[in-house]
Amino acid sequence: MRRWTMVAMAVLMGAAASAQDVKVDFDKNVDYSGPKTFAVKIGTSWNNSISEERITAAFEQALTEKGWKKVATAPEATVVLHGATDVKKSLNTFYSDMGGYGGYGWRGGWAGGGMGTATTTESEYTVGTLVVDIFDTNTKKLVFRGTASDEISNKPEKNIKKIDKTTKKMFKTFPPVPEKDKK
Repeated sequence: MRRWTMVAMAVLMGAAASAQDVKVDFDKNVDYSGPKTFAVKIGTSWNNSISEERITAAFEQALTEKGWKKVATAPEATVVLHGATDVKKSLNTFYSDMGGYGGYGWRGGWAGGGMGTATTTESEYTVGTLVVDIFDTNTKKLVFRGTASDEISNKPEKNIKKIDKTTKKMFKTFPPVPEKDKK
């Protein structure tokens, strides 16, 4: 029974390690209210044009839903998307027949006791990171930054869902309300 508990814990810890992480930061002195015009471009390509098009469309839709308008020329804001991937490694250790003491087991004292065995496996997974920068086009000043990282699936439909989840989290409280207007 303990072995299955340890296996379940290892699986859950692996799932938690790959949970989506989304953060935002913004210039608190900028007025984000009112309709704004914007254009989106790729700043740092991650060399997957299908993914780049999906993510660009998702962020265009998210901003449009917030009342901003996509334009071809003279946007008030320029949204720049930067992507990167990194291969990570994970170690998983499984124990067998530890005598009920999780690695320090003995049965009936040291004589006649057994330590059991441990097996460690290494697995690789790819983590994608996306940085979304919004610049005031006139001043070239960064006014908003969102970052997201998550494990990339080998199933495109899962990645599409992750993109949707990312845009929802990143723009949940967008446009931000400046400190002076929160009163």
